Amino acid sequence: MDSSNIVIDILLRKYKADQKWTRIVIEQLSEEDISWSPTPESNSIINLIAHISGAARYWFDAAYFGAPLNEYRSIEFERGLQMSKDQALEISKKSYDCIIAVIEMMKANPERLLEQPYLNYPPFDSAGLNNQSTVLEMLLHQFRHLPSHTGQIIYIAKMRKGNLVWE
Repeated sequence: MDSSNIVIDILLRKYKADQKWTRIVIEQLSEEDISWSPTPESNSIINLIAHISGAARYWFDAAYFGAPLNEYRSIEFERGLQMSKDQALEISKKSYDCIIAVIEMMKANPERLLEQPYLNYPPFDSAGLNNQSTVLEMLLHQFRHLPSHTGQIIYIAKMRKGNLVWE
């Protein structure tokens, strides 16, 4: 097995696990729990779900499936952002499904890891990524970024519920 397939398999396992843990956590919470934030300046689980969705849409869905760029980007961190528990579950599922679909595309064609799908985006320079970034660079960036939000979701849930039940 070449190194690109090893990297792709690791990414697939991680995102599938994050999708599972996020679902398990949200299912155990009330609508009040998912909209709660520890301080007025902190994010709620809803904010984090909106942020994961915005990132998935921007970096994956727009580049590979033609989605518009800005569905949640402008509201991700609004205080008091609201959505139902069912909406949070659905948005989270769609976000991770999109990420997983793109990684599975890369698994079928690992040479695509070196594509530069952001060349036609509006100019950007964000956290070391820019229009010339490759799929591999973006995947590695998101591999560091998005799982930290899964951890935040779990931490907030533990603050609200104490012990969580893991399947």
